[in-house]
Amino acid sequence: MEKNFKSPFGQLAYSVFAWIVGLAIFFPILWMGLTSFKSEIDAVNMPPLFIDFDWTLENYTGILAQSNYFKFAMNSVILSFGSTVIGLLFAVTCAWAMAFNPTKRTKDTLLWMLSTKMMPPVGVLVPIYLVFRDWGLLDSRFGLIMVLFLMNLPIMVWMLYTYFKEIPKDILEAARMDGATLPKEIFFVLLPMAVPGIASTMLLNIILAWNEAFWTLNLTTSDAAPLTAFIASYSSPEGLFWAKLSAASTLAVAPILIVGWFSQKQLVRGLTFGAVK
Repeated sequence: MEKNFKSPFGQLAYSVFAWIVGLAIFFPILWMGLTSFKSEIDAVNMPPLFIDFDWTLENYTGILAQSNYFKFAMNSVILSFGSTVIGLLFAVTCAWAMAFNPTKRTKDTLLWMLSTKMMPPVGVLVPIYLVFRDWGLLDSRFGLIMVLFLMNLPIMVWMLYTYFKEIPKDILEAARMDGATLPKEIFFVLLPMAVPGIASTMLLNIILAWNEAFWTLNLTTSDAAPLTAFIASYSSPEGLFWAKLSAASTLAVAPILIVGWFSQKQLVRGLTFGAVK
């Protein structure tokens, strides 16, 4: 297989296949963006109109004028970055303990933590909703930050553990021999060497928190509602207004798409780190 990819025909076939897969993945985003510039009539026209329609900005101007988009966007920023900062504080210390002071149960603990991500969230919706109601956390930013932080913590610990395992223990032992205390060892020796891994973990957690819809729709109504709730507000009993819904979705995903585009190298490196071992 490797020999075939080294031939000109193999490289061409591989490139064509990669482009087809990439375009297929990107097409829904492209179609959403195009639909956001159509009128409601053109958005449901059959056969679908690709570029030969009357381009308009009325969907964007209408949404920005009639809805409080920036309030939703600010909530998304606060929830994403708040859950990420708290998550990093716990994940760094947890991953450090597992990577440099492992026990016989370390791998089992990591697998158990990761297995919690496989549980359907709806299975624990009722108890969490009751706790939020009794503690007065419904529609609060603090409550939602805690949920997002706990939901993404297993992935953050796993990514940082994988990255920390690649750092030679000798460097940390040398720092201890020089008199470094535990906080100095972590903050002045370990963290500077793990900046790429921490950046990848931070970016992935921000994207996951930004796109989270299940908990944000069930635990918020207005005050702490992020952009996912903003999109859902354009689904009404009277029907779906595809052009306005596409414009709202484009406004919601645009910030995180820009962040992901500029940080794609860090994301790919973080997600694939350790996958070839």
